[in-house]
Order: sequence, then structure tokens, then C-alpha cells
Amino acid sequence: MNQVLIENARVLTLDDGSGGRGPRRGERLSELGVLPRGWVLVRDGTIVELGSGDAPATEHASIDLEGRVLMPGLVDCHTHACWSGCRFDEFDLKQSGATYLELLAGGGGIMSTVRSVRAASLEELTEGLCLRIEQMARLGTTSLEVKSGYGLNTEVELRMLEAIREAGRRMQSTVVPTFLGAHALDPDQPGFVERTINETLPAVATAFPGIACDAYCEEGAWSLDQCRRLFEEAQALGCPLRLHADQFNSLGGTRLAVEAGAVSVDHLEASGPADLALLAHSDTIGVLLPCSGYHLDDRYAPGRALVDLGGAVALASNCNPGSAPTPSLPFAIHLGVTRCHLRPAEAIVAATYNAACVLGLQDDRGSIEVGKRADLVALDTTDERALAWEFATPGPRMVMIGGQIHELSPLGG
Repeated sequence: MNQVLIENARVLTLDDGSGGRGPRRGERLSELGVLPRGWVLVRDGTIVELGSGDAPATEHASIDLEGRVLMPGLVDCHTHACWSGCRFDEFDLKQSGATYLELLAGGGGIMSTVRSVRAASLEELTEGLCLRIEQMARLGTTSLEVKSGYGLNTEVELRMLEAIREAGRRMQSTVVPTFLGAHALDPDQPGFVERTINETLPAVATAFPGIACDAYCEEGAWSLDQCRRLFEEAQALGCPLRLHADQFNSLGGTRLAVEAGAVSVDHLEASGPADLALLAHSDTIGVLLPCSGYHLDDRYAPGRALVDLGGAVALASNCNPGSAPTPSLPFAIHLGVTRCHLRPAEAIVAATYNAACVLGLQDDRGSIEVGKRADLVALDTTDERALAWEFATPGPRMVMIGGQIHELSPLGG
């Protein structure tokens, strides 16, 4: 039996007492379920007891947090962390004035990474992803989603998804794959859209039953009609839906996501009042990706407006080699407060429990409750608001994944 007691902590349970399974919204989005002086008992990777005041006596290992914050492990529900190559040259062009859509139209951007990924082996993709998962874990992310989308043909999309699955086997963190074959338009493949819908999607759904299907609805990428056709086929194959929409232009993607019953619609920087109201009164979760605005153009989703309308929101890093080259979900939390105008407590729930709802993990992740997996983070502070106030910090005092204290992986390991 592997048992550890964590005591004398400011425990953010995120248990709002409702017993509900859906994403938090309204006042519930701020409910942290604080135990000002609490303790948590972990046994064989699972939370078995927790309470307030003096912890029970134990003969097993104990950790005294001396009043520091203990919270659920962060859940990064939107990443593109599986890639090969780099885009440093494009970064230089961006500093000279080139826009993201101009780079995409010129064969750069996503297509630049596609060429590198197609040339990479399964092992190279897996090793690169494992490195990024390690970086995320150091910063407190214990569960994450990883999208394909840099293959843009059946063979390489499947290779990417296999690399994502293999990385999940090797690492302590929980890794959830998403199919994003509709990430860009490959100008060198005649009939690319039809092939993606009729060939790649069915092959992926067969190899990865129940995998979520995502698409990028944007000028220069997939059109609204093309996304709708993809979604119809994906639903017929039993795939949950997600959608990148309103990053640069509002093309109707948010309405499509809501009407199709998508789990989430992500980005929302260009969303207007009507789309926000529609989203707020739906079951679809709005995923804010402020690291993209920070890196690209200082445009941010109207998170405060969405929350005030009653919408469910999540926060994610969008870790990718082009628009958000960062593994840091804590930085996304900082931007979610300072740029999207969430309150610190709302941002914490958005990056834990609500993010777990996006990935269907809320029954086992995203809060500190008896029976849930012991994915825990101890902050090096006695006030959780520091997580939103600070930026570029060294990371948490302690990260526990599945009941095991996360240790830095050795070089070559």
C-alpha cells in the first residue's frame, strides 16, 4: 500500500456541494470549496479522505505544507503539443509586420509544421511530445489534450495520434487525443477536403473509437460549409465535436458549434454579442486561449462578457509552434484574469474542473474529492490569487500525479 498524508494546507477542493457533473457557470464558477486548514489522505493513487483541522495520526509518509495552497492538478484542454521542426524564421517575419493569416496564405504557418511532421518518425514525434508533457507537468498540468492536425493526410494523422497515445503510455500525466484533420487546407492535395471527410476521418474513427473531431473554421482554412459537412460525418461515426472559431474573423462557427451540440468552441477573439449570448445559453463550453493573443496581436476573447451572460468557460494554453509557443497553463490563467477579465477564482475553476468537463474527465479529475485520482498541486504561496497575479514563476512547490510526487525526468530518460 502506498499512502501519503498532506496536512496543514489551504485546500481548494473545488467541490461546490451541488453534486453536478456539468461545467460550472455563474456564481458556481467562483466556488473554490476552501478548507482554510485542511488535510488530504492519498492511498494507492486515489484520494481516500480529506477534512479540516488536525489531520489523523498516520504511520505512513506525511507532507506538511505549512499553510500553502493545495489545489487540483491543472487540466489543459486545448493543445497542439505534438509537432516537429520549428518556426523561428516566421517569428522573424512576424516582427517585420507579417500577419498570421498572411504567413498561412504564403504556405507557411500550419503548413510549415505539416512538412516537418510528415518527415518525422513515430519515435521522433513521441519523444518531442513527451518533452513538452514533462515541461507542462513541472508547471502543474497533470492532464492534457493533444490534437493531431499537422499531418493532413491519413497516414500521418494516424501516426500523430499513435504518437499521442504512446506518449500517454510513457508519461504519468493523462493524455487525451483529438483528431484535427481539418486544421488547414493542403493546396498540394486535389480534393483534400473530400479525402479528409471520406477517407481520413473514418480511418481515425476506426483506430480511435470515440475520439473527438475538431476543425479550424477561419479564412484561409476550413469554411463554415466544409466544417458542417465534416461534423455531420463525424457525428455519424460517434465522434464528439469541437471547433476552433472566431479567432480572426466571425464566420458563423460559434453558431455552428452550438447547433451541432459541440462540446466546446475555442478561441472566440472575434465573437460578437449575438454569438456570445447564443453560446452562453447553450451546453457548449467556450474555451479561452489568451496565449495566442499575447503572442500574435493582443486580441483576447471577451471572457468577462461570456461569464456575465451565464456561459461556461474553460482556459487552455493552446501550446503550439506558431501562435502559442508555451507549455504554461499558469500563464494562461494570468492572461485569463488580466486580459479576458476573469476573476482569479473563476480562472482557477476554468483551468481545472471546467477544463476537465471539456475532456469528459470531470468524474475523476478537476477537483479534490474522495474517490478521485490524486492529481494535486501545492503552490508556493498561502493565497491562491498569486497564481493569477504572478507570471514567469518557477512553478509549483510540489506536483503529484496519480499519487506519485512528480520528479524531473533525467536527460535521456
